[in-house]
Amino acid sequence: MRLRKKHFAIPEMNENPYVYFNGQENKGKWKEIFQNDNPIYLEIGAGKGTFTIESAKRNKDINYIMVDIETNALIYATRKILDEKLTNVRAMPINAENILDYFEKDELDRIYINFCNPWPKLRHKKRRLTYPRFLEKYKIILKPKSQIYFKTDDLELFEESLDYFKDSGFSTLIEDFDMKLEEYPQNIVTEYESKFRGLGEKIKFGVFEHYVN
Repeated sequence: MRLRKKHFAIPEMNENPYVYFNGQENKGKWKEIFQNDNPIYLEIGAGKGTFTIESAKRNKDINYIMVDIETNALIYATRKILDEKLTNVRAMPINAENILDYFEKDELDRIYINFCNPWPKLRHKKRRLTYPRFLEKYKIILKPKSQIYFKTDDLELFEESLDYFKDSGFSTLIEDFDMKLEEYPQNIVTEYESKFRGLGEKIKFGVFEHYVN
């Protein structure tokens, strides 16, 4: 669903010191940006930022970067960085297609993909954030033995993504077709997850490790 155009979004984010519109300049320098050697976790398609913001509040010893091409949603996420006074979060309004322009080889410790667009039509599947052409990019910027955490309500996307990860050389650590909240006490319920659970949809959850010989 396309959000209504927020004309204030880009000007407001331009004034936010934790938002980077020219994030290419930070490639290979993220530890300098955060001014520490803590692990760096990336959420792709962060939307309004519920997941990353809550994660950063719980884990002050981890650095978080959230990216999303949709500034109409990301503006709300970036406001939360300031409201919560989170110095361990940064944001970039970028297209995941260009992810290699923003991160150096082995620069990230984990990637999260939460409830991304399932792109069900055959001709659109290559746009999926779990499609092999994206996974090959993630393998470059992830450290060896790092993980990708993936959640979705879409069964077809999940089943086909299991094959994508396998074919791209990832090891499957978790493959859960009905994620029970009581079994994952560290889980953060996002806006989309709450919506889908309310509709009775089963949440699918996978963790995949970047395996290197």
